[in-house]
Formats: sequence, C-alpha cells, structure tokens
Amino acid sequence: MRVLIVVTHLLGTGHLSRALTLGRAFAQAGHDVTLASGGTPAPHLDAGGLRLVQLPALRSDGVDFTRLLTPEGAPADAARMQARVDALRGCLSPAPDLLITELFPFGRRILRDEFLALLDAAGALPQRPRILASIRDILAPPSKPAKATWADEIIAAHYDGVLVHSDPARTELSLSWPVSEQLVPRLIYTGYVAPAPAGPHPDGTGTGEVLVSAGGGPVGDALFGTALEAARRTPGRRWRLLVGGGADRLETLRRAAPANVVLDPPRPDFRQMLYHAAASVSLCGYNTALDILQAGTPAVFVPFDAGNEVEQGLRADSLSALPAITALPGAELTPDSLDRAIARVTARGRRDPRGLRDDGAAETVRICERMVG
Repeated sequence: MRVLIVVTHLLGTGHLSRALTLGRAFAQAGHDVTLASGGTPAPHLDAGGLRLVQLPALRSDGVDFTRLLTPEGAPADAARMQARVDALRGCLSPAPDLLITELFPFGRRILRDEFLALLDAAGALPQRPRILASIRDILAPPSKPAKATWADEIIAAHYDGVLVHSDPARTELSLSWPVSEQLVPRLIYTGYVAPAPAGPHPDGTGTGEVLVSAGGGPVGDALFGTALEAARRTPGRRWRLLVGGGADRLETLRRAAPANVVLDPPRPDFRQMLYHAAASVSLCGYNTALDILQAGTPAVFVPFDAGNEVEQGLRADSLSALPAITALPGAELTPDSLDRAIARVTARGRRDPRGLRDDGAAETVRICERMVG
C-alpha cells in the first residue's frame, strides 16, 4: 500500500512528531510511505523508513496563526504558496492508495487553498485513494459555528473518515469540538498515537529529580523562571531543566540557577528519565502528555494558554482526574503554587500505566489496511 501523509507544523513540532510516528508504523508494516512536511525542518525527529518531502517551509508569527512567515521571518508570498501546491501535487505520483491529512480541515484553514488543491487532484486520479483526516484528542474549538459547519462540508465532500487519536473512554472529541450528527459516523477512534514505551533508563538518570521541560520556543520562559525560583526555595530537592532554543538561552538560565539545579539541552533519553523522576513539570502538549502517562510519572501540567490557545488547558483538566496529576494554569503559576503542586502529586506516588490505549499508531495501520482492502 502506498501511503501519503501531509502535515504542516507552524509553531512547535508536535504535529510533525505525531505524523512521523504514524508514518513509521506504516513503514514497519511493510507499506511505502511518503510524508510531506510543510513546516520548518526538524532534523532531530526520526524519519526512518519513510520518504520525507520538505515543502517550501512556513511558520506562524508566534501564536498568531493568521500570519504565515518563511523560516527567516519574511511574509510568505504567492510564489512560495504556489510552489507548495505544486510540490503537493507532485506527491501524488505515483498515486497513493491512502491519503492522510493531519489536522485539516479541523485546523490549518489558513492553508485551505493548498489542501483543497491536493484533495481535488487526489479525487481526480484514475483510482481515487482512500482519504482520511488525522486529529489529536483535543482540538482548538472553532471560534464561530460556521467553521465547524465548513469542516463538516469538506469532510462530506472529500473524506472517507476521521482518525481521532484518543481513547473515547478518557477524552471524546466532543469535549473540544461541536460534533454534528453528520460527523459522528465518520469518527474512528484509534487510541493514542505514541512510540512504544521507552522503559527505565539503564543508568537510572533522573532518579529523584523534578524534571522540568517546555520545548525549545519562548513559551517556556515563564515556566523555567518560576522553576528556578522554586528550586532556590527548596535546596533539599534536586531539579533538572531541559532547555531548548539554543546555547545562549541555556547559558542565560544556567547563570541564574541555584546549586541544586542541573540544566541540560533537550535529551534523547528524556522518556527514559521520566521513569525515575520524582515529578515532571511541563506544558501539556499531546506528545509530552503521552510520554508522562506511559511512564506513570507524577506530573504538574502548566498548559500553554497564550493568545487564544485552550487545547492544552482542556487536556490538562481532563488528565487531572487521574491519580498524581494536577493542572496549574499559567495565571496561577508562582514559585509557591508550583512547590505545593509538586508536593501534592509526589505524595500520591506513581500511577500504574497499564490500561493506557497507547497503540494508536498500530491500530491506525490496521484500520487503514482494512479500509483500503
């Protein structure tokens, strides 16, 4: 089976990371996979086993997703946008048996021209591929009812189904999106899409530490600053901050850190370290949340809520019903509130991760194999 997955990440790399996990699962099952990525290159992510096509890259203007920029910060012009359309059409040769669009049409409406051009071209192929949308557990709720109606219309016109990478027993799509009667029969819950559990670290790295992570963008500045002050007030507790964004940012924080804090750049063994950490303090993106759930780590989620972002807050609230997890909104984040939240979750001990439906990538492959036939 030839599979084409199309994804554009505009701020972080979470969307691309999840799409790559899906792509690797298809490749491991013996399928021929092409993944077209329209965000900025992320060479640190694993694209093993599949063909990665890099479109002329775009990013958002911070949390303003209505402005598309080049990686260098210039406004994206018409020529660049047309080059993306041409590259996407080129991915249809040889024709795929399965086309998956990540997030669209529930998001990325600013890129609707290129997605619709791709869908029209795919629909005009001599043998039309099966076409599915791929979405995470929680979406950004539509700001107007018309946006949900428009998504329903696009699904009805072009799609065979919607892959929802969630466990409906934990989080149904209706928590964040107005699910219409028309949409209900199109929804296919797969379970969560995550790599296989990492397992404990062979060296026990991270044992007893408060492990703080927030990605590489500026969205983590407030969390890192608060964690340093909380660490200063708790000299008997060992902290480790994983700081992305380059050496200058890391060095600036290192100069402000007390003696009980270790600062590292993002580590490839982060998922293994979670098995030994006393607690995790992080944002609440889909991929990070799954890493923590798989490891059973006591966790404080400080959801990203800048601009009009509500996705992480909804996810954090949903997960806080589990033992040893609490949500701490950014507006309430202080060194004292962080210290109290860590004390609460560590007092509960580690969770048993058994029962977590984290085989969504393999289940997606099985669903698509049956659908394509």
